[in-house]
Amino acid sequence: MYRVVLIDDENIIVEGLRRVVPWAEYGCEVAGTAGDAAEGEALIRQLRPHILFTDIRMPGQDGLTMLAGLRSEFPDMQVSVLTGYRDFSYAQEAIRLGVARFLLKPSKMDEITEALQTMVARLDKLTPPADPPADQPPPAGSFIVNQALGYIEKHYAEKLTLQAVAERCYVSQWHLSKLLNRYAGKNFYDILNAVRIRRAKELLADPRLKIGQISEMVGYADTAHFARTFKRLEGASANEYRNSLR
Repeated sequence: MYRVVLIDDENIIVEGLRRVVPWAEYGCEVAGTAGDAAEGEALIRQLRPHILFTDIRMPGQDGLTMLAGLRSEFPDMQVSVLTGYRDFSYAQEAIRLGVARFLLKPSKMDEITEALQTMVARLDKLTPPADPPADQPPPAGSFIVNQALGYIEKHYAEKLTLQAVAERCYVSQWHLSKLLNRYAGKNFYDILNAVRIRRAKELLADPRLKIGQISEMVGYADTAHFARTFKRLEGASANEYRNSLR
């Protein structure tokens, strides 16, 4: 039996799908349901379903990033989206990220069963996929890496952790670490340090700012740590770099 998970913040839709769709006729069973993105992510990691029906426009949620995260971390999982969001470009991006069907609410029963048939047929034919060529990264993986890098660029000055960024990208720490190494060629802390030191170099051009101030401004609580990192990456101390600008 293929395991199915249903995620929607409208309980009436979840219960309607669970009770009305003839799951067993398609060799499926509803293994679990969730009412929000966080609960749904935890359920997916616990149950590792074969099929997912989900809304991607729930409160406090970046739907496309969640979708990309799920498709990247669970590439064999078949996903159909149920949503009331009628935006063509949004639907296009969802399909590019690997959605089997993009269904607008209220969806007709024949649309839902057709989506289920399609996903079951894909699973029936599924064989272990070959790794894609290096110059053709899977869209979901590259989407998540871009989201992670963008988040780091905006929040580098905060007490940023791999876990915090992974949560924003709807993937596990382990999976995000793997994606960053594969597509960016660096680990999380190397990327974060590079962003912080790049910004520090810009700030060093202002003679009014002390080294300790700059260290804090770019996210280092310990000035000595900042000094060691700066010298390791730039081959010179922060003071030496500042003097070279004069």
